[in-house]
Amino acid sequence: MSDTRKVQGLLGLAQRSGKLVSGEFMVEKAVKGGQGLLVIVAGDASDNTKKKFKNMCTFYHVPFVEMLDKDTLGHCTGHSERSSLALTDSGFAETIKGML
Repeated sequence: MSDTRKVQGLLGLAQRSGKLVSGEFMVEKAVKGGQGLLVIVAGDASDNTKKKFKNMCTFYHVPFVEMLDKDTLGHCTGHSERSSLALTDSGFAETIKGML
């Protein structure tokens, strides 16, 4: 199983355990509130969205990853398309960072 598939499985597990937030507003709130430990933005998100989260993550010292696409991120979490996700659990965040 490739690392990308493992990451997708972990994102689904994190969603089911309540350790992941998705959507632009919730991710921004998690990062600014200190709960966001890893931000994932879809590769096909708008340039404005990518820039916004990259700058925010740099300012708040939160790791930022650009990967997958909006459909895949949404599918992993059981939602429709998602441009951004934030992991709020250190275990999930560290495991995923280690795979990337």
